[in-house]
Amino acid sequence: MIPEGRIPDDQPLEIGSLLFEGLDQIDLTGPFEVFARLPNTTTRLYGLTDAPVTDVGGLRLTPDGSVLDAPQLDVLHIPGGGGQEALMRDEALLHWIRRQAEGAKILFSVCTGALICGAAGLLKGRKATTYWTVQHLLPLFGATPVDARVVVDGNLVCAGGVTSGIDGALRVAAILRGDEAAKTIQLAMQYAPDPPFDAGSPDTAPEAAVSAVRNATAGLTARREQTARDVARRLGVSVPTDG
Repeated sequence: MIPEGRIPDDQPLEIGSLLFEGLDQIDLTGPFEVFARLPNTTTRLYGLTDAPVTDVGGLRLTPDGSVLDAPQLDVLHIPGGGGQEALMRDEALLHWIRRQAEGAKILFSVCTGALICGAAGLLKGRKATTYWTVQHLLPLFGATPVDARVVVDGNLVCAGGVTSGIDGALRVAAILRGDEAAKTIQLAMQYAPDPPFDAGSPDTAPEAAVSAVRNATAGLTARREQTARDVARRLGVSVPTDG
């Protein structure tokens, strides 16, 4: 459960991030930048094995160990990316996520990491968000979709697409160590977004850009939907008929 009030700095915290082939590294490294600055906190990366992985853009990342090496975590951080699709059918990993989430203070998803949490059955009855092209899939996991950069529901913190992970991590930092600690981290990172274009949301981006992103991700979105429907049946969630 999310703690009531900040956790004293003399109480150590363990944060673990899931590392997998085909993740989006910003979903991982954006929050890592925040968490690594929290006082008296250990932040580690856990892979399905202890072998390096490659993100969607070709960046090589090395885990600190496999998920089997992880202690009980205070925060379990689940990033997203194209490789998320395969993990939604990995029952051994989903069992590990469920077990960790039971004892964690916070379960934190970024982007399509929410779909992994959904496959683990952890979104049923919860408010959640995810990447904008797949928000419509959240009800298939029993969740209520919320169109926001960060959504907090109990001990579940969901960040939307990619860069939203930084916002979500700052919210987690504030929950754990207090607003002042989170503000200090934000300043140390000089996190003051001022994008050159108002195109970071499908509501404000030019229609041509929205169409381009939808077309580029159409195949993956269709596969994600089929997997989500399969998961919904397994979880006993009422699945709307196609069409």
